[in-house]
Amino acid sequence: MSSSRREVLLVEDEPDLRELLASSLEDDGFAVTQAGDCADATRALRASPFDGLVVDLRLPDADGMHVLDLALDHHPGIAAIVMTGAGGVPEAVTAIKHGAIDFLLKPLQIDHLSHTLNSAFERRCLRQMIGQSPSIPRPSSGFDALVGDSQAMRHLFANLKRVAPLNSTLLLHGATGTGKELVARAIHQNSPRASQRFVAFSAAAIPEPLAEAELFGHTRGAFTGAVTNRVGRLELAHRGTLFIDEVGLMPLPLQAKLLRALQEREIERVGESKPTRFDARVIAATNTDLLKLVKAGLFREDLYYRLNVIQIALPTLAERREDIPVLARHFVERSCRNNNLPQKTLTEAAVARLLTYEWPGNVRQLENVIEHAVAMAEAEREIPAAALPPDVVSADSAASLSPVVIPDDGIDFTSVVSQMERDLILRSLERTRGNKRQAARLLKLSRTTLIDKVNRLNLAV
Repeated sequence: MSSSRREVLLVEDEPDLRELLASSLEDDGFAVTQAGDCADATRALRASPFDGLVVDLRLPDADGMHVLDLALDHHPGIAAIVMTGAGGVPEAVTAIKHGAIDFLLKPLQIDHLSHTLNSAFERRCLRQMIGQSPSIPRPSSGFDALVGDSQAMRHLFANLKRVAPLNSTLLLHGATGTGKELVARAIHQNSPRASQRFVAFSAAAIPEPLAEAELFGHTRGAFTGAVTNRVGRLELAHRGTLFIDEVGLMPLPLQAKLLRALQEREIERVGESKPTRFDARVIAATNTDLLKLVKAGLFREDLYYRLNVIQIALPTLAERREDIPVLARHFVERSCRNNNLPQKTLTEAAVARLLTYEWPGNVRQLENVIEHAVAMAEAEREIPAAALPPDVVSADSAASLSPVVIPDDGIDFTSVVSQMERDLILRSLERTRGNKRQAARLLKLSRTTLIDKVNRLNLAV
Protein backbone atom coordinates (compact mmCIF):
# COMPACT_ATOMS: atom_id res chain seq x y z
CA MET A 1 0.00 0.00 0.00
CA SER A 2 1.43 3.35 -0.95
CA SER A 3 2.39 5.66 1.91
CA SER A 4 0.64 8.54 0.11
CA ARG A 5 -2.79 6.87 0.13
CA ARG A 6 -5.40 8.29 2.49
CA GLU A 7 -8.40 6.08 1.70
CA VAL A 8 -10.78 5.47 4.59
CA LEU A 9 -13.70 3.07 4.97
CA LEU A 10 -16.45 4.63 7.11
CA VAL A 11 -18.96 2.14 8.55
CA GLU A 12 -21.96 3.79 10.26
CA ASP A 13 -25.63 2.81 10.07
CA GLU A 14 -27.06 6.28 10.83
CA PRO A 15 -27.20 8.02 7.40
CA ASP A 16 -27.09 11.60 8.70
CA LEU A 17 -24.08 10.98 10.94
CA ARG A 18 -22.34 8.97 8.22
CA GLU A 19 -22.77 11.80 5.69
CA LEU A 20 -21.55 14.37 8.22
CA LEU A 21 -18.42 12.37 9.06
CA ALA A 22 -17.70 11.58 5.40
CA SER A 23 -18.05 15.22 4.40
CA SER A 24 -15.75 16.37 7.20
CA LEU A 25 -13.09 13.78 6.38
CA GLU A 26 -13.24 14.61 2.68
CA ASP A 27 -12.79 18.29 3.50
CA ASP A 28 -9.60 17.26 5.33
CA GLY A 29 -8.27 15.46 2.25
CA PHE A 30 -9.37 11.86 2.85
CA ALA A 31 -10.99 9.68 0.18
CA VAL A 32 -13.99 8.14 1.95
CA THR A 33 -15.93 4.99 1.05
CA GLN A 34 -19.18 4.67 2.99
CA ALA A 35 -20.84 1.50 4.28
CA GLY A 36 -24.11 1.27 6.22
CA ASP A 37 -23.71 -2.20 7.67
CA CYS A 38 -21.37 -5.15 8.09
CA ALA A 39 -22.28 -6.70 4.73
CA ASP A 40 -21.44 -3.52 2.79
CA ALA A 41 -18.21 -3.13 4.76
CA THR A 42 -17.19 -6.73 4.07
CA ARG A 43 -17.66 -6.29 0.32
CA ALA A 44 -15.67 -3.04 0.36
CA LEU A 45 -12.79 -4.56 2.32
CA ARG A 46 -12.53 -7.49 -0.06
CA ALA A 47 -12.75 -5.30 -3.16
CA SER A 48 -9.94 -2.80 -2.46
CA PRO A 49 -7.29 -1.81 0.11
CA PHE A 50 -7.85 0.91 2.70
CA ASP A 51 -5.49 2.99 4.80
CA GLY A 52 -8.01 3.72 7.55
CA LEU A 53 -11.20 2.29 9.05
CA VAL A 54 -13.79 4.12 11.14
CA VAL A 55 -16.45 1.66 12.35
CA ASP A 56 -19.40 1.82 14.72
CA LEU A 57 -19.47 -1.12 17.13
CA ARG A 58 -23.28 -1.29 16.90
CA LEU A 59 -24.36 -2.28 13.40
CA PRO A 60 -27.80 -3.58 12.36
CA ASP A 61 -26.61 -6.90 10.93
CA ALA A 62 -23.52 -7.73 13.02
CA ASP A 63 -21.09 -6.58 15.69
CA GLY A 64 -18.67 -3.94 14.44
CA MET A 65 -15.88 -6.04 15.99
CA HIS A 66 -16.36 -8.45 13.06
CA VAL A 67 -15.60 -5.64 10.61
CA LEU A 68 -12.55 -4.64 12.67
CA ASP A 69 -11.14 -8.18 12.71
CA LEU A 70 -11.80 -8.62 8.99
CA ALA A 71 -10.09 -5.32 8.18
CA LEU A 72 -7.01 -6.20 10.26
CA ASP A 73 -6.82 -9.63 8.62
CA HIS A 74 -7.00 -8.22 5.09
CA HIS A 75 -4.92 -5.08 5.72
CA PRO A 76 -2.64 -5.54 8.80
CA GLY A 77 -1.35 -1.96 8.62
CA ILE A 78 -4.79 -0.33 8.58
CA ALA A 79 -5.43 2.49 11.08
CA ALA A 80 -8.69 1.41 12.72
CA ILE A 81 -10.85 3.62 14.94
CA VAL A 82 -14.02 2.36 16.61
CA MET A 83 -17.04 4.46 17.60
CA THR A 84 -19.44 3.68 20.41
CA GLY A 85 -21.95 5.16 22.80
CA ALA A 86 -21.08 5.68 26.46
CA GLY A 87 -22.39 2.22 27.36
CA GLY A 88 -20.05 0.53 24.93
CA VAL A 89 -16.74 1.50 26.54
CA PRO A 90 -15.85 -2.09 27.63
CA GLU A 91 -16.36 -3.28 24.04
CA ALA A 92 -14.26 -0.37 22.78
CA VAL A 93 -11.43 -1.32 25.13
CA THR A 94 -11.63 -4.86 23.75
CA ALA A 95 -11.37 -3.42 20.25
CA ILE A 96 -8.16 -1.64 21.24
CA LYS A 97 -6.75 -4.97 22.39
CA HIS A 98 -7.72 -6.47 19.02
CA GLY A 99 -5.68 -3.82 17.20
CA ALA A 100 -7.74 -0.61 16.93
CA ILE A 101 -5.65 2.53 17.49
CA ASP A 102 -8.36 4.52 19.29
CA PHE A 103 -12.02 4.63 20.23
CA LEU A 104 -14.38 7.62 20.18
CA LEU A 105 -17.48 8.18 22.22
CA LYS A 106 -20.62 9.57 20.61
CA PRO A 107 -21.32 12.43 20.15
CA LEU A 108 -18.03 12.65 18.29
CA GLN A 109 -15.36 15.33 18.17
CA ILE A 110 -14.85 15.28 14.41
CA ASP A 111 -11.57 17.21 14.53
CA HIS A 112 -10.14 14.55 16.81
CA LEU A 113 -11.09 11.86 14.28
CA SER A 114 -9.15 13.57 11.47
CA HIS A 115 -6.19 14.26 13.75
CA THR A 116 -5.97 10.62 14.89
CA LEU A 117 -6.07 9.31 11.31
CA ASN A 118 -3.47 11.81 10.11
CA SER A 119 -1.13 10.90 12.98
CA ALA A 120 -1.46 7.20 12.22
CA PHE A 121 -0.68 7.76 8.54
CA GLU A 122 2.38 9.89 9.38
CA ARG A 123 3.74 7.11 11.60
CA ARG A 124 3.17 4.57 8.84
CA CYS A 125 5.06 6.74 6.34
CA LEU A 126 8.05 6.88 8.69
CA ARG A 127 7.98 3.11 9.24
CA GLN A 128 7.80 2.46 5.51
CA MET A 129 10.56 4.95 4.77
CA ILE A 130 12.90 2.95 7.03
CA GLY A 131 11.56 -0.59 6.95
CA GLN A 132 10.57 -1.08 3.30
CA SER A 133 13.35 0.68 1.36
CA PRO A 134 15.30 -1.91 -0.64
CA SER A 135 18.53 0.08 -0.27
CA ILE A 136 18.39 0.52 3.50
CA PRO A 137 18.25 -2.49 5.86
CA ARG A 138 15.70 -2.31 8.64
CA PRO A 139 17.50 -0.96 11.73
CA SER A 140 17.51 -2.48 15.18
CA SER A 141 16.80 1.00 16.53
CA GLY A 142 15.44 3.63 14.16
CA PHE A 143 12.42 5.89 14.13
CA ASP A 144 10.42 2.89 15.38
CA ALA A 145 12.47 3.06 18.58
CA LEU A 146 11.33 6.66 19.13
CA VAL A 147 7.86 6.01 20.46
CA GLY A 148 5.35 8.84 20.62
CA ASP A 149 2.68 10.80 18.80
CA SER A 150 2.76 14.13 20.63
CA GLN A 151 3.16 17.37 18.72
CA ALA A 152 6.75 17.59 19.98
CA MET A 153 7.56 14.15 18.56
CA ARG A 154 5.81 14.82 15.27
CA HIS A 155 7.97 17.94 14.93
CA LEU A 156 11.08 15.86 15.71
CA PHE A 157 10.13 13.18 13.17
CA ALA A 158 9.65 15.87 10.51
CA ASN A 159 13.14 17.23 11.23
CA LEU A 160 14.68 13.75 11.10
CA LYS A 161 13.16 13.19 7.67
CA ARG A 162 14.74 16.45 6.47
CA VAL A 163 18.27 15.90 7.76
CA ALA A 164 18.74 12.14 7.43
CA PRO A 165 19.59 12.14 3.67
CA LEU A 166 22.20 14.90 4.08
CA ASN A 167 25.92 14.79 4.86
CA SER A 168 25.78 17.88 7.09
CA THR A 169 27.26 17.82 10.58
CA LEU A 170 24.55 17.77 13.26
CA LEU A 171 24.38 18.89 16.87
CA LEU A 172 21.75 17.16 19.01
CA HIS A 173 20.73 19.06 22.13
CA GLY A 174 18.67 17.36 24.80
CA ALA A 175 18.51 16.63 28.51
CA THR A 176 19.88 13.39 29.94
CA GLY A 177 17.65 10.46 29.06
CA THR A 178 15.92 12.00 26.03
CA GLY A 179 17.41 9.46 23.61
CA LYS A 180 20.17 11.34 21.81
CA GLU A 181 21.98 8.19 20.68
CA LEU A 182 18.71 6.63 19.49
CA VAL A 183 18.08 9.71 17.37
CA ALA A 184 21.63 9.62 16.00
CA ARG A 185 21.20 5.96 15.04
CA ALA A 186 17.86 6.76 13.41
CA ILE A 187 19.50 9.44 11.29
CA HIS A 188 22.32 7.10 10.28
CA GLN A 189 20.00 4.20 9.43
CA ASN A 190 17.94 6.41 7.15
CA SER A 191 20.91 7.99 5.40
CA PRO A 192 22.92 6.99 2.31
CA ARG A 193 25.58 5.78 4.79
CA ALA A 194 23.31 3.20 6.41
CA SER A 195 25.24 0.21 5.00
CA GLN A 196 28.44 1.46 6.70
CA ARG A 197 29.40 1.62 10.37
CA PHE A 198 27.74 3.70 13.08
CA VAL A 199 30.54 4.39 15.57
CA ALA A 200 29.88 5.92 18.99
CA PHE A 201 32.39 7.85 21.10
CA SER A 202 31.53 9.19 24.56
CA ALA A 203 33.63 12.11 25.75
CA ALA A 204 32.34 11.48 29.28
CA ALA A 205 33.05 7.74 29.47
CA ILE A 206 36.71 7.66 28.35
CA PRO A 207 39.49 9.01 30.63
CA GLU A 208 41.23 12.10 29.24
CA PRO A 209 44.67 10.43 28.77
CA LEU A 210 43.10 7.72 26.56
CA ALA A 211 40.56 9.87 24.71
CA GLU A 212 42.94 11.03 21.96
CA ALA A 213 44.08 7.48 21.18
CA GLU A 214 40.47 6.25 21.16
CA LEU A 215 39.37 8.98 18.76
CA PHE A 216 42.39 9.11 16.44
CA GLY A 217 44.03 5.71 16.95
CA HIS A 218 47.65 4.98 17.84
CA THR A 219 50.71 3.09 16.66
CA ARG A 220 52.58 0.38 18.50
CA GLY A 221 54.87 1.88 21.14
CA ALA A 222 53.26 5.33 21.01
CA PHE A 223 52.84 5.19 24.80
CA THR A 224 53.07 2.72 27.64
CA GLY A 225 50.64 -0.11 27.00
CA ALA A 226 50.35 0.51 23.24
CA VAL A 227 51.49 -2.97 22.24
CA THR A 228 49.78 -2.99 18.83
CA ASN A 229 48.53 -0.54 16.23
CA ARG A 230 44.98 0.57 16.79
CA VAL A 231 42.47 2.23 14.47
CA GLY A 232 40.64 5.18 16.05
CA ARG A 233 36.89 5.90 16.05
CA LEU A 234 37.14 8.55 13.30
CA GLU A 235 38.90 6.13 10.98
CA LEU A 236 36.49 3.29 11.89
CA ALA A 237 33.59 5.53 10.87
CA HIS A 238 35.01 6.08 7.37
CA ARG A 239 32.07 6.36 4.95
CA GLY A 240 29.73 5.90 7.90
CA THR A 241 28.68 8.03 10.89
CA LEU A 242 30.60 9.04 14.00
CA PHE A 243 28.47 9.91 17.03
CA ILE A 244 30.25 12.01 19.68
CA ASP A 245 28.22 11.99 22.89
CA GLU A 246 28.60 14.65 25.60
CA VAL A 247 30.91 16.64 23.37
CA GLY A 248 30.88 19.51 25.87
CA LEU A 249 33.02 17.42 28.25
CA MET A 250 35.82 16.98 25.72
CA PRO A 251 39.10 18.51 27.03
CA LEU A 252 40.33 21.62 25.22
CA PRO A 253 43.50 20.05 23.71
CA LEU A 254 41.41 17.27 22.19
CA GLN A 255 38.90 19.86 20.93
CA ALA A 256 41.69 21.53 18.93
CA LYS A 257 42.70 18.23 17.32
CA LEU A 258 39.09 17.35 16.52
CA LEU A 259 38.59 20.77 14.92
CA ARG A 260 41.60 20.28 12.66
CA ALA A 261 40.44 16.77 11.72
CA LEU A 262 36.98 18.06 10.76
CA GLN A 263 38.45 20.93 8.76
CA GLU A 264 41.05 18.89 6.88
CA ARG A 265 39.15 15.58 6.80
CA GLU A 266 42.30 13.79 7.83
CA ILE A 267 43.80 12.45 11.06
CA GLU A 268 47.18 11.45 12.45
CA ARG A 269 47.33 8.47 14.76
CA VAL A 270 49.09 9.02 18.07
CA GLY A 271 52.75 8.22 17.47
CA GLU A 272 52.51 8.65 13.71
CA SER A 273 53.10 11.70 11.49
CA LYS A 274 51.53 10.34 8.29
CA PRO A 275 48.01 11.76 7.73
CA THR A 276 45.11 9.43 6.97
CA ARG A 277 42.07 10.67 5.05
CA PHE A 278 38.60 9.86 6.31
CA ASP A 279 35.03 10.56 5.24
CA ALA A 280 32.60 10.31 8.16
CA ARG A 281 29.44 12.21 8.94
CA VAL A 282 29.72 13.62 12.45
CA ILE A 283 26.74 13.85 14.81
CA ALA A 284 27.58 15.46 18.15
CA ALA A 285 25.33 15.54 21.20
CA THR A 286 25.23 17.56 24.39
CA ASN A 287 22.96 18.12 27.38
CA THR A 288 24.52 21.49 28.17
CA ASP A 289 24.45 24.92 26.57
CA LEU A 290 27.66 24.93 24.55
CA LEU A 291 27.52 28.70 24.02
CA LYS A 292 27.72 29.17 27.80
CA LEU A 293 30.76 26.89 27.83
CA VAL A 294 32.26 28.96 25.01
CA LYS A 295 31.79 32.15 27.05
CA ALA A 296 33.32 30.44 30.09
CA GLY A 297 36.37 29.44 28.05
CA LEU A 298 35.60 25.72 28.37
CA PHE A 299 34.68 25.05 24.75
CA ARG A 300 36.29 26.35 21.57
CA GLU A 301 34.11 28.80 19.68
CA ASP A 302 35.42 27.67 16.29
CA LEU A 303 34.61 24.03 17.11
CA TYR A 304 31.14 25.04 18.25
CA TYR A 305 30.35 26.58 14.88
CA ARG A 306 31.96 23.63 13.08
CA LEU A 307 29.62 21.23 14.92
CA ASN A 308 26.51 23.41 15.03
CA VAL A 309 25.77 23.31 11.30
CA ILE A 310 22.26 21.95 11.95
CA GLN A 311 20.94 21.76 15.51
CA ILE A 312 18.08 19.47 16.54
CA ALA A 313 16.46 19.86 19.95
CA LEU A 314 15.06 16.77 21.66
CA PRO A 315 11.97 17.29 23.82
CA THR A 316 11.94 16.30 27.47
CA LEU A 317 9.33 13.83 28.67
CA ALA A 318 7.58 16.68 30.48
CA GLU A 319 7.18 18.43 27.11
CA ARG A 320 5.57 15.34 25.58
CA ARG A 321 3.56 14.15 28.58
CA GLU A 322 0.76 12.79 26.36
CA ASP A 323 3.23 10.15 25.11
CA ILE A 324 3.69 8.66 28.60
CA PRO A 325 0.87 6.04 28.38
CA VAL A 326 2.04 4.62 25.05
CA LEU A 327 5.71 4.71 26.12
CA ALA A 328 4.84 2.95 29.36
CA ARG A 329 2.87 0.26 27.51
CA HIS A 330 5.79 -0.20 25.10
CA PHE A 331 8.25 -0.67 27.98
CA VAL A 332 5.91 -3.05 29.82
CA GLU A 333 5.62 -5.26 26.73
CA ARG A 334 9.38 -5.21 26.15
CA SER A 335 10.23 -5.94 29.78
CA CYS A 336 7.81 -8.88 29.91
CA ARG A 337 9.19 -10.23 26.64
CA ASN A 338 12.84 -9.85 27.70
CA ASN A 339 12.18 -11.54 31.05
CA ASN A 340 10.01 -14.35 29.65
CA LEU A 341 7.01 -13.17 31.64
CA PRO A 342 3.32 -13.25 30.64
CA GLN A 343 2.26 -9.93 29.17
CA LYS A 344 1.05 -7.45 31.79
CA THR A 345 -0.90 -4.21 31.65
CA LEU A 346 -0.85 -1.06 33.77
CA THR A 347 -3.87 -0.15 35.86
CA GLU A 348 -5.52 3.24 35.36
CA ALA A 349 -4.18 4.32 38.75
CA ALA A 350 -0.62 3.42 37.73
CA VAL A 351 -0.92 5.37 34.48
CA ALA A 352 -2.37 8.33 36.41
CA ARG A 353 0.64 8.32 38.73
CA LEU A 354 3.02 8.18 35.77
CA LEU A 355 1.22 11.14 34.20
CA THR A 356 1.61 13.28 37.30
CA TYR A 357 5.32 12.61 37.90
CA GLU A 358 7.92 15.14 36.73
CA TRP A 359 10.43 12.72 35.08
CA PRO A 360 13.75 14.50 35.64
CA GLY A 361 15.47 11.50 34.02
CA ASN A 362 13.13 11.56 31.01
CA VAL A 363 12.45 8.47 28.87
CA ARG A 364 15.39 6.52 30.30
CA GLN A 365 14.01 6.98 33.80
CA LEU A 366 10.52 5.93 32.67
CA GLU A 367 11.98 2.74 31.17
CA ASN A 368 13.74 1.92 34.46
CA VAL A 369 10.58 2.67 36.45
CA ILE A 370 8.58 0.27 34.30
CA GLU A 371 11.26 -2.42 34.63
CA HIS A 372 10.96 -2.04 38.41
CA ALA A 373 7.15 -2.16 38.32
CA VAL A 374 7.07 -5.30 36.15
CA ALA A 375 9.34 -7.06 38.65
CA MET A 376 7.39 -5.88 41.70
CA ALA A 377 4.05 -6.93 40.21
CA GLU A 378 5.28 -10.54 40.32
CA ALA A 379 2.49 -12.88 39.14
CA GLU A 380 -0.12 -10.13 38.83
CA ARG A 381 -1.32 -9.53 35.27
CA GLU A 382 -2.23 -5.89 36.07
CA ILE A 383 0.49 -3.63 37.45
CA PRO A 384 -0.88 -1.46 40.30
CA ALA A 385 0.42 1.97 41.23
CA ALA A 386 1.93 0.44 44.38
CA ALA A 387 4.37 -1.54 42.21
CA LEU A 388 6.01 1.68 41.00
CA PRO A 389 9.20 2.86 42.79
CA PRO A 390 8.59 4.68 46.09
CA ASP A 391 9.84 8.03 44.79
CA VAL A 392 7.29 7.93 41.96
CA VAL A 393 4.43 6.78 44.20
CA SER A 394 5.14 9.36 46.92
CA ALA A 395 5.98 12.30 44.65
CA ASP A 396 4.02 15.46 45.28
CA SER A 397 1.58 15.35 42.39
CA ALA A 398 0.41 18.90 43.14
CA ALA A 399 3.81 20.15 42.01
CA SER A 400 3.75 18.16 38.80
CA LEU A 401 1.24 20.16 36.79
CA SER A 402 3.92 21.59 34.54
CA PRO A 403 3.54 24.93 32.82
CA VAL A 404 2.65 24.50 29.17
CA VAL A 405 5.51 25.23 26.79
CA ILE A 406 4.27 26.84 23.57
CA PRO A 407 6.65 26.12 20.66
CA ASP A 408 7.06 28.38 17.67
CA ASP A 409 4.71 26.28 15.56
CA GLY A 410 1.97 26.44 18.21
CA ILE A 411 0.11 23.80 20.22
CA ASP A 412 -3.06 21.78 19.94
CA PHE A 413 -5.10 23.82 22.43
CA THR A 414 -7.96 21.33 22.74
CA SER A 415 -5.60 18.41 23.33
CA VAL A 416 -3.57 20.27 25.98
CA VAL A 417 -6.64 21.45 27.86
CA SER A 418 -8.16 17.95 27.76
CA GLN A 419 -4.94 16.49 29.16
CA MET A 420 -4.89 19.04 31.98
CA GLU A 421 -8.53 18.26 32.79
CA ARG A 422 -7.71 14.55 32.78
CA ASP A 423 -4.76 15.01 35.14
CA LEU A 424 -6.72 17.14 37.61
CA ILE A 425 -9.69 14.78 37.70
CA LEU A 426 -7.51 11.68 38.14
CA ARG A 427 -5.56 13.36 40.94
CA SER A 428 -8.68 14.41 42.77
CA LEU A 429 -10.20 10.93 42.45
CA GLU A 430 -6.96 9.35 43.62
CA ARG A 431 -6.88 11.64 46.64
CA THR A 432 -10.51 10.82 47.52
CA ARG A 433 -10.08 7.10 46.71
CA GLY A 434 -12.62 7.27 43.92
CA ASN A 435 -15.31 9.24 45.76
CA LYS A 436 -16.76 11.44 43.01
CA ARG A 437 -18.69 13.71 45.34
CA GLN A 438 -15.59 14.56 47.37
CA ALA A 439 -13.49 14.88 44.20
CA ALA A 440 -16.04 17.32 42.75
CA ARG A 441 -15.86 19.36 45.95
CA LEU A 442 -12.04 19.55 45.70
CA LEU A 443 -12.35 20.82 42.13
CA LYS A 444 -15.25 23.14 43.02
CA LEU A 445 -17.49 21.40 40.49
CA SER A 446 -20.92 19.89 40.80
CA ARG A 447 -20.97 16.08 40.94
CA THR A 448 -22.95 16.01 37.68
CA THR A 449 -20.36 18.17 35.90
CA LEU A 450 -17.54 15.95 37.14
CA ILE A 451 -19.31 12.80 35.90
CA ASP A 452 -19.92 14.45 32.51
CA LYS A 453 -16.21 15.25 32.24
CA VAL A 454 -15.24 11.71 33.27
CA ASN A 455 -17.46 10.32 30.50
CA ARG A 456 -16.25 12.82 27.91
CA LEU A 457 -12.60 12.12 28.64
CA ASN A 458 -13.17 8.32 28.60
CA LEU A 459 -11.72 7.89 32.10
CA ALA A 460 -12.05 4.37 33.46
CA VAL A 461 -12.87 5.28 37.07
